[in-house]
Amino acid sequence: MAWNAEQYQAGYSFVWQYGRDLLGLLAPRTGERILDIGCGTGQLTAEIAASGAEVTGIDSSPAMIEQARRNAPALRFEVRDVCHMPYQAEFDAIFSNAVLHWVPQADDAAASMARALKPGGRVAIEMGGRGNVRELLAASDRALRELGVPDPERYHPWFYPGIAEYAAILERHGLEVTFATLFDRPTPLPNGLRAWYEMFGQTLVEPLSPAQLPEYYRLVEQSAGPTADYRRLRIVATRGAGCRP
Repeated sequence: MAWNAEQYQAGYSFVWQYGRDLLGLLAPRTGERILDIGCGTGQLTAEIAASGAEVTGIDSSPAMIEQARRNAPALRFEVRDVCHMPYQAEFDAIFSNAVLHWVPQADDAAASMARALKPGGRVAIEMGGRGNVRELLAASDRALRELGVPDPERYHPWFYPGIAEYAAILERHGLEVTFATLFDRPTPLPNGLRAWYEMFGQTLVEPLSPAQLPEYYRLVEQSAGPTADYRRLRIVATRGAGCRP
C-alpha cells in the first residue's frame, strides 16, 4: 500500500495523538535504546527522544520516513520491514502504535521484535483489536456486493486479534505478556468518511474500476456514520533473560 505522508500528517494527527497514552506504559528512561516500529511521520518518536532515550524510528513506507526526517532531523529513521529487521539484542524497549494490525505475518513480526530486544527488554504495543472498524468494513462489504464483487472479505487488509490470540503469538517467541487490554475507542473522522476509506482502505477498492468509485463511496456513506468504531488492543511484554528467540 502506498502512503501519502503529507496527507496523513495534515489530516490524521489523531492516530499519533491517541498513541500518546501508550508512552506511559512504555515509560522511557534516559540512556535507553528504544525502537519505534511503524513510526509514521515521527511525532511520537520525537516525544520518546525528549525523555532522554536514544530512539530509532522505522517504517516500511519511504514516504513516511522522508517526512519523519523532515519533522525530526536530529533523530535516526530507517526504512525497514518489521518482519525482517537486522537488529540483534540491541534495544532496551520497543514501541509500536497503530501499526501491527497491518502485519498479518504476526509470528514473523514477533520473532523479529524478540531478536531486536536485549534480555529483559520490553515491548509496549497498541494496534487494532478484534472487532475493530466492524461497521466500516460491513459498509464496504455491502457496497462491493451491490457493485458485483463476490466475497469482498478477501480484500480486508488487516489483522485484528483478540487478547489471547496475540498474547499466544508473542509468548511463542519468548515475550512474556504482563499487561493486556482490549477496549472501545469511538473516533470521530475529522475529514469525513470518504477520506478515511481513501487513506486507509485502498485495498478494499482494488476490484473496482475508477468509474465505479463514486457509487462505492455513495453506498458506504449510506451505511456508515461519521465516527469510526475503533477497538484497540494494548499489550506490554518482556523478553525473558534466558530467551533464545
